[in-house]
Amino acid sequence: MENCVDVLLVTANVGSLFGKDGEIEKNWLCEFYSTIRKHKPRFVALHFQEVGGKDYEVNMEHAQNFFWSIESSEEMREFDRSCIYMDSNFKAVDSFTALGSMYFIHKSLKNIQQYDFNVKDFKAVSGQNKYVGCLDGVSTMEKEKFPKNFWPDFKWSRKGYMRTRWLIHNQGLDLVNVHLFHDASNLIACNSSPSVYSGNRKNALRYVINRIIDGSYSALPFFLFGDFNFRLDTLSLVQNLSTSADVQTVKKDSSNEVEKIICEEKDNDHKVLLHIETKLFEYLHQAVFREDNGRALLKYDKEVSAFKDVITEEEILFPPSYPYSEDYTEPTQYMNTRCPSWCDRILMSHSAQGIIQRTEEGESNVVYNTLGPNVCMGDHKPVFLFFALKPNDH
Repeated sequence: MENCVDVLLVTANVGSLFGKDGEIEKNWLCEFYSTIRKHKPRFVALHFQEVGGKDYEVNMEHAQNFFWSIESSEEMREFDRSCIYMDSNFKAVDSFTALGSMYFIHKSLKNIQQYDFNVKDFKAVSGQNKYVGCLDGVSTMEKEKFPKNFWPDFKWSRKGYMRTRWLIHNQGLDLVNVHLFHDASNLIACNSSPSVYSGNRKNALRYVINRIIDGSYSALPFFLFGDFNFRLDTLSLVQNLSTSADVQTVKKDSSNEVEKIICEEKDNDHKVLLHIETKLFEYLHQAVFREDNGRALLKYDKEVSAFKDVITEEEILFPPSYPYSEDYTEPTQYMNTRCPSWCDRILMSHSAQGIIQRTEEGESNVVYNTLGPNVCMGDHKPVFLFFALKPNDH
C-alpha cells in the first residue's frame, strides 16, 4: 500500500490585496510560504476569490503577477507540476466570476492525474499549465457563474464556482472553489432569522452541491472551499447582545425606513453598546469576537447546519475570518463595517472524511486554521486545512 499524501488546501478572498498597501501582499506570501515550510505538503490547492479586487479592470494585471510570483517562487521550486486557472476576462459579463485556482504537485508525488471533463477520463499531469482569461473550452475544469434569474431582487454579481477533479494515489476527489453572496445591508440582515441573505446563500450552495452530485460524472468525495459569506444569525445575536440595553430605532424622515439601530446601556452613562447602520456594525465589546477564538458566538453560526445531510467540517478553533482591519498596525482588529463572521471555510462531503488519515502515532495530524493571525492579511484571513490523504489501494 502506498503512503498517505500530505495535502494543503487554502482559501483566500484576495479582494483587498490589490491596489493598496504592498506590505499586505508581502505578508500574505510570507505567511503562505511559512505554512508550506512548516507542513511540507506534497499537494497544494489554493482557491482565490475576488481576483483583481473591487477595481478589477485596473488591478487584474497586478493580480496575474501575484499568481506568477507564487508559481515562480523559491518556496515552490520543489513542486514540478502546476495547474493554474484564472478567470480574469471581466469583459465577458455573463461568465466572469473573478475566481482563481492554483494547484501544485511535489516532485516526489508520482501517482497523480487530473480529470478531463470532455473525455470523462483522468490524464497524467505534466509541466506548468496556465489558463488565464475567459477559460471557455478548458476541459480540465468546470466553471459557472450563478444564473441571473436566480435572485431577481438582488444585483447580479460575480459569484459562482469552479471545480477540478483529481486522482491522487488512486483516490479520486473533487475540489470546488466557491464564492457566495454577501450581506448587502446590516439592517436588512437584522430583519429576520434566518435573514433573506442567508436564504440566498442556502439556495446557491444547494445549487452547487446538486451540480457536483447530479450524475453527469461518477460521484467522488469532494471538498468545497472558498468565501461562503456565511454570517452569524444577526437578529438572534443582536437580541442577545442588547438584552440589558435600551434599543432605539431611528427612521429616515418622511419614510418608514430604518436608518439605524442604537442600543444604549441602561446604566454606565448610557454608553452606546451597539450601533448598526447599512454598512456599520459597531459593538462596544469587540473583544468578544476574539476571546477564546469567538467560541461563545459559534452558536449563531447556523448556515452550514442546513447541509448536514451532505456536508461536514472540522471543528472551528479560530476567530471569525472577516472583516479584519486593513490598517497595517491593527492586524487583529475587526473593522466596524460588518458583524465578524466565519465567512471563509473548508467544507467536505461525508465521504471525504473517510479519506483523511486522522492520527499518526496517537497525534491528530489534521490542522484547520487561519493564515497570518497576527499580521495584516487584508479584510479576510485566509483559512487552511492540512491533512494526510489516504491512498486508495483497491
